Amino acid sequence: MSDLSNPPTLAKQAVLYRMVMPDHVCPWGLKARDLLQRQGYAVDDRHLTTRAETDAFKAHHQVATTPQTFIGGKRIGGYDDLRRYLGKKVTDPNAVSYRPVIVLFTMTALAALAAGYSVTGQLFTALAAQWFIAFSMVVLALLKLQNVETFSAMFLNYDLLARRWVPYSYVYPYAEGIAGVLMIAGAVKWLSIPIALFIGTIGAVSVFKAVYIDRRELKCACVGGSSNVPLGFVSLTENLMMIAMALWMLWM
Repeated sequence: MSDLSNPPTLAKQAVLYRMVMPDHVCPWGLKARDLLQRQGYAVDDRHLTTRAETDAFKAHHQVATTPQTFIGGKRIGGYDDLRRYLGKKVTDPNAVSYRPVIVLFTMTALAALAAGYSVTGQLFTALAAQWFIAFSMVVLALLKLQNVETFSAMFLNYDLLARRWVPYSYVYPYAEGIAGVLMIAGAVKWLSIPIALFIGTIGAVSVFKAVYIDRRELKCACVGGSSNVPLGFVSLTENLMMIAMALWMLWM
């Protein structure tokens, strides 16, 4: 017996209004259409081809954005609203997440293994471990240097030296990047080792004090100033890795 309260002909029909203009195709409209199609909906894809047409549509339906999806004659809303309607997870842009650092360390580890294998013919070597730390330093520096101002502002929330001498918050990402590059090359150790020891030690003490002594809940500037990575063990690990790398090279 069919479910008359949810007729199949209505449940699998959707009307989608999205901007498709010569100079702009709304990416969220494309995402909405793809999501509907993957969920088995037949999509009546209606294009808003001018700004005037788009503004008129928004005014008529009293909405602020497009795309807008209608199912069974009922307006569902924008892309996030559609995901909720279909029971899909909607990411909170303000939620803290370790994903950036997990992805970063995973990729630098794989790159180090690949580079080590190309040189030695073996996967797991001391060289690969060294390169993992050095590659991580370079990528972390790159992320910070994308916007030094936002990194500096977040870094000043907890770094002990930067709070006493603000220019250090600008110097730090350059120092980390230079030390990482030199450690990859295994060159100019008299410069790379002291840099890594210095910034790593100051960073580790600062993070430990902020998180484990003062119990402050802060965001980490380790992957740039716009991240939602919480300050804590991962941030401490970045600094401890630099210290370990420097001590290893000094011992070798």
